[in-house]
Amino acid sequence: MGPVLAGVLQLLALTAALALAYIPLGNHMAKVYTSDKHWRVERWVYKGIGANPDTEMRWPAYLRGVLAFSAVGVLFLYLLQRLQGHLPGSLGFAAIDPDQAFNTAASFVSNTNWQSYYGEQAMGHVVQTAGLAVQNFVSAAVGMAVAVALVRGFARSRTGELGNFWSDLVRGVVRVLVPIAVAGALVLVACGVIQNFSGIHEVGQFMGGTRQWNGGAVASQEVIKELGTNGGGYFNANSAHPFENPTPFSNLFEIFLILLIPFSITRTFGLMVGSVKQGYAILAAMSTIWLGLVSLMMWTEFSHHGPAFQAAGSAMEGKEVRFGIGGSSIFAVSTTLTSTGAVDSFHSSFTGLGGGITMLGMMLGEIAPGGVGSGLYGMLILAIIAVFIAGLMVGRTPEYLGKKIGSRQIKLAACYILITPALVLVSTAFTMALPTPANSMTNSGAHGFSEILYAYTSGANNNGSAFAGLNADTQWFNTTIGLAMLLGRFLPMVFVLALAGSLAGQQPVPVTAGTLRTDKPLYAGLLVGTIIIITGLTYFPALALGPLAEGLA
Repeated sequence: MGPVLAGVLQLLALTAALALAYIPLGNHMAKVYTSDKHWRVERWVYKGIGANPDTEMRWPAYLRGVLAFSAVGVLFLYLLQRLQGHLPGSLGFAAIDPDQAFNTAASFVSNTNWQSYYGEQAMGHVVQTAGLAVQNFVSAAVGMAVAVALVRGFARSRTGELGNFWSDLVRGVVRVLVPIAVAGALVLVACGVIQNFSGIHEVGQFMGGTRQWNGGAVASQEVIKELGTNGGGYFNANSAHPFENPTPFSNLFEIFLILLIPFSITRTFGLMVGSVKQGYAILAAMSTIWLGLVSLMMWTEFSHHGPAFQAAGSAMEGKEVRFGIGGSSIFAVSTTLTSTGAVDSFHSSFTGLGGGITMLGMMLGEIAPGGVGSGLYGMLILAIIAVFIAGLMVGRTPEYLGKKIGSRQIKLAACYILITPALVLVSTAFTMALPTPANSMTNSGAHGFSEILYAYTSGANNNGSAFAGLNADTQWFNTTIGLAMLLGRFLPMVFVLALAGSLAGQQPVPVTAGTLRTDKPLYAGLLVGTIIIITGLTYFPALALGPLAEGLA
């Protein structure tokens, strides 16, 4: 079997698996977030944190819950790293430096999982499991909660209430993430992913000597790393490491986990607003972009152009032989079109245009299908923009799902789509203008610029993958990328929840003959065009200086 056919078959198998899971998982999540019953274990949690899960919240109260919970998470994870040397199971590792501890705490709480450290050489068992793995669950649940709050804003009328954050948070963890993670971890263990609490030991022969590795609860962290679109690897090589991702099947299964909830939650959206066709329209827009970029990535890598071919005689440079070009291409696009950031290949070694595709996936706002929760609310914001554009073209007041899109709604949507590009481009400009940060670049010219641009794009978009080649473990990068991650995560949530509150307070507008049908293919096409024009072209000058200049050289 040729490598092209193998890649196509993997893509077809993945698409079929996602299609089979779409309806049951989407229906399940809709029931989770609309049920008025609480499980016993959930009641224990509510009692422990002193929350009343039946109290409805308006958007400011919901936002305060999100920010307070996340702030406590940052502080807890920071202290856990700073005290690591005094904790059991530290494997002899010392405390993490203050700037790196801040960067890591901001990274995992913001669902970014950017790593400026070697996991197997820095973090002990307690920090990995009680700190990083826990945040993998709760940060994903926070994103799902905010998405559900926005959906309720569309579904409800003449009320400012968006549900209860604490209830949404706990249910997302207990009823959605944990059950799938348990089943997924068993699959990964069966594939050969390790799961233990062993210490540092010597394994095999390496260039005439032995190599030291530490064990860990890798399978249980790997599954939520992908399922929650987190991405932080137990080992520095991330999902290219055989302890995390040993076989072609485990590679395809991990891609399936990455895409599972972001695609399926569009079904949840359709059910909650009372029209599954609306969910299918959003799904169609997401799928079109995802399939388009996967196909484009495969073409660029199979065509053997760019520096990878010139250096190694093949586009396999920087890719694992056991995954091949097909598996590596699907993984790279899926991880950068979501907020996952896990990698099974060296993105810096992709062809010039291939590296640009990974950046473009993040620059689109990671909405196709995007992160767990964040992909849906990002896509719904752009759906509002698309409706507004359509209204301008026909001279009619824009409406979406029975809600008028007035000046307040469009201002909030505009703020949402502007904040992340501002963080990326301003941070990149400052870094390139200063003399010291540029010393961290391994390469010069267009490729070196791409290293810096990729780092801030990854951080501000809460992706977490690295272009590689950049020494990001400096006070400048740890601090500035840490701030970009926090601002890129929580500032957009302010606008999303404010928008949800304004929509929930509206009275529904009746459907007329002039109402734009947002459940039709024509609208899905308009939405895709809006995404490419508004979010994609925002970064075009920066892309022209980096990957485009390199790819066309």
